Amino acid sequence: MLTRQEKQKFVNDGIKAVKAHKSVAVIQLDGAPDRLLQLSRNKLRGEAQFILGRKSMLARILDGSADTKRLVEYVAGTSALVLTDLDPFELNSRLLENVLKLSAKPNQVAPAEIVIHSQETTLQPGQAVTELKAAGIDVQIQKGKVVIAKDKVIKPGEIVTTGMAKALHSLNVTPFTAKISSFVVLNSGMLFRREVLSITRESVTADIGRAFNSALQLSLALNIVNQYTVRPMIEKAYRNAMYLGVEYKLPDKGIVEKLIEKAVLGARGMPAPAEQAGNDVKQ
Repeated sequence: MLTRQEKQKFVNDGIKAVKAHKSVAVIQLDGAPDRLLQLSRNKLRGEAQFILGRKSMLARILDGSADTKRLVEYVAGTSALVLTDLDPFELNSRLLENVLKLSAKPNQVAPAEIVIHSQETTLQPGQAVTELKAAGIDVQIQKGKVVIAKDKVIKPGEIVTTGMAKALHSLNVTPFTAKISSFVVLNSGMLFRREVLSITRESVTADIGRAFNSALQLSLALNIVNQYTVRPMIEKAYRNAMYLGVEYKLPDKGIVEKLIEKAVLGARGMPAPAEQAGNDVKQ
């Protein structure tokens, strides 16, 4: 239990640290294992400072300046402050790099499809087999080894039962993940919320690509000439001209060769003169 003087020192030191950094982030730690927080702190050592404390203490630190007061409303549950000179997107990306795979707990909702594949396991026959069967898994003993004979699938949204949680743990299947991300970041007076921070370089590149392709197709459909459409429009015009030239047998450069090729192919498909004469006699 901190004394009044220790609490005041904690707040004053926090206010000084906030003012010394370009970015101030609020992260939420509800449900995040301590080892994940420690992993994130180690990865960002020297680049970011983490301040952990009670909600009231963190709020008092943020109240220390007019800018950071705007972050107080985002401090909820178990939260922490992250102070850094990294830009908001870089900070969020670095935090998201740290992911822990977690075992399933009873009554959790499957976030995605969980598949227990048919396979030979390292489990010993006995209680483990009983637990797997109780979870609805098709288990067999083959040559003294525990074998899952058929895939078992848990669909997204299904509740993980106590028996299934035990089975997943026995099989070392860790279907859940834990990660820390910025809930909100204040940088140079601008607030970056979670929905904005989720934008990545890859997603922006993909969005630009889709937008460009849509604009290109629309320009081609409306015959709008620009630096991107002029080449495919010329190619299309050339193909159309060639098609019409061949169709109407116009003896022009480039078309003559096509007409000769077409004539040769047609001649090859015709029967030989003797064969044709025989066919005429039969008729």
